Amino acid sequence: MAKPLAPSSSVLRKGGDPSSPSPSNTLSIQCARVGGVEIPDNKRIEYSLQHIYGIGRTRARQILWEVGLENKVTKDLTEEELTTLREELSNEVTVKGRKEKKYMIEGELRAFNALNIRRLIEIQCYRGTRHQKGLPCRGQHTRNNCRTLKGKRVPVAGKKKATR
Repeated sequence: MAKPLAPSSSVLRKGGDPSSPSPSNTLSIQCARVGGVEIPDNKRIEYSLQHIYGIGRTRARQILWEVGLENKVTKDLTEEELTTLREELSNEVTVKGRKEKKYMIEGELRAFNALNIRRLIEIQCYRGTRHQKGLPCRGQHTRNNCRTLKGKRVPVAGKKKATR
């Protein structure tokens, strides 16, 4: 009978009995789950944390320093170290008399950003109208670039090349 996994681990197996040791022809990946995201096991923890939306290089280093972890490969972390890492990411801090999460990550951050963009569109400021039209809102020129925001080129009918 297979023994239950810890809440931080998930195992992906292909073929065979899950309780038997994995032969060389099967796929076996084990991922740690931190902040609601499965972070890669084969990378150092500083880079694995960057797979969480809202955590970049500086924030990952800050988290490791606050927890007191050394930057080792994720699969070498003990269950206690993973637990302290999870607790650090879900900590609450009192700011101006109300409790807030210490780190705004994943869905909470995405919702916060979407709400800000929706607010800009509602008050019909310049940035809001640029978001609405799908154009850059930080002052970039749009004559030649910004294909990512504008989408695929659409040919204009009736426009001919000037002859010299």
